[in-house]
Amino acid sequence: MKINPYLGFKGECEEAFNFYARCLGGKITAKVTYGETPVADQIPSEWHSKIIHAAMQAGDDILMGGDPLTDSYVEPKGFSLSVTTEDPEKAERLFTALAENGEIRMPLQKTFFADQFGMLVDQFGIPWMILYRNGT
Repeated sequence: MKINPYLGFKGECEEAFNFYARCLGGKITAKVTYGETPVADQIPSEWHSKIIHAAMQAGDDILMGGDPLTDSYVEPKGFSLSVTTEDPEKAERLFTALAENGEIRMPLQKTFFADQFGMLVDQFGIPWMILYRNGT
């Protein structure tokens, strides 16, 4: 069994996944627009270029998401995507990259449970936690 996060966006899924691929060194493995589906004629034309499903592989992990139609979008709440690395420089790079045009909630710093830990909300409204612990 594998659990993969599935993120919803307000019409900017493609932009978000390109950003995440760049930040995390991932590869987009799937990207399907509403216009490419058999139900395209039931979707408003302005949504035909929006993403109904995307997937990105980063290492052994898969991040998935899409642009739910406007009336079914729910703002992210009650979770964070957590990235743990064994490299302190990588933790710094990831934190800085993901924080671009976002909001830092807790700067990357030493805590009682990690050598470096920080929290942010990226420019797409997705909350992240970055953790480096020596010897993880």
